[in-house]
Amino acid sequence: MGSVALDASVVIGLLEPNDAHHHRAWSELTERARRRDDFLLAASAYLETLVGPLRKGQEAAVEGFVEDSGTEIVAIDATLARRAAGLRADHRGLRLGDALVLATAIERQAELLTFDERLRRIAGQARS
Repeated sequence: MGSVALDASVVIGLLEPNDAHHHRAWSELTERARRRDDFLLAASAYLETLVGPLRKGQEAAVEGFVEDSGTEIVAIDATLARRAAGLRADHRGLRLGDALVLATAIERQAELLTFDERLRRIAGQARS
């Protein structure tokens, strides 16, 4: 049992049946739920996951996932902001949302679950 910081790509993949990552998202999240891991979602990733569903009037799907899975929405505080700023300073081109997701994983000592290969690579560098 541990903690898993979810990137928006994973939640979007899970909730969109036609998404290229849908089956992988389902498999990865099911396995971690079986292990009774705690799910974390940076507020920035939560925002990102809501945009598409809000446009379609389907935000209840995101809310349902968050509630049913017990996912904690992690607010951006000064510590998280400083960590994300440091990551962006060290890794040119790292987007703000990705920096906040990675900062959440680092600060909460959580596994990062993402389908973004670049973010995964940066996470490996940042943690070594």
